[in-house]
Amino acid sequence: MKLTITFDRLRWEEKALSEAAEAAGIEVSLVDVKGLVFEVPKKRPEFGDVVLQRCISHYRSSLLTRALEGAGMQVINSQAVAEVCSNKLATSIALSNAGVPTPRTFLALTSDAAEEAAEKLGYPLVLKPFTGSWGRMVTVVRDRATLESLIEYKEELANPQEQHMYYLQEYVNRPPRDVRAIVAGDSIVACVHRIAPPGEWRTNVARGATSEAFKPDAELAEVILKAAEAVGGGILGVDAMEPESGYVVHEVNNTVEFKGAQSAVGFDIPSRLISYVAGSARR
Repeated sequence: MKLTITFDRLRWEEKALSEAAEAAGIEVSLVDVKGLVFEVPKKRPEFGDVVLQRCISHYRSSLLTRALEGAGMQVINSQAVAEVCSNKLATSIALSNAGVPTPRTFLALTSDAAEEAAEKLGYPLVLKPFTGSWGRMVTVVRDRATLESLIEYKEELANPQEQHMYYLQEYVNRPPRDVRAIVAGDSIVACVHRIAPPGEWRTNVARGATSEAFKPDAELAEVILKAAEAVGGGILGVDAMEPESGYVVHEVNNTVEFKGAQSAVGFDIPSRLISYVAGSARR
């Protein structure tokens, strides 16, 4: 088979996936999509049998995947999965509808409605952008005065999706860590705790969190796989928290980073992901 790995920023993960594909005897190409021009819906034969889509940009990823699938090509992850995972509101809805435990969430379409939603949730709460990664613009709101300041800031943003609309979640009391599971299809490839650095409540590796591998118990494994299935499956990063009341999933990542997880486990994550890709192409 021939595999194309598309990217708009070449990270450690894309290089590792390419090396794993080569080691498995797969013809592989790394393609920077920023220079591509598509005539739609014509197929690009040079892209081979399957495309592993690894663009960071939400809109670039969405449009590229739509163009490739429109030409009849197989893309991992699919456009449908990308649309759910790249929008936090869509993810919350998919998880809730599938019966996956997830934080209580409110959508507000005006600043006044955001203040009303906050009163229903109670403080502290978490204010998040609808799209984004690495914990950017994710804020703990501890009181009404802080919320009013954040609303004033958001109302000045250029992005219309973020300017007047609000995604609010309950603040989950948990240990200073969360769970990151790397999932491929119906298998959990790796599972780690991401431990927040001192003075930081967010557990993103990009913000200095460290990773420790562990084996999920049966309950957590079931929640993780159910969450992956809820968004449509593929190669995903499922993030969960561990409050006293039980596991809750707060995010599912479409273009998952796993450098931090790889540093904590004793096996090769990219090889296992490439094995899944090869199997998907054969199917």
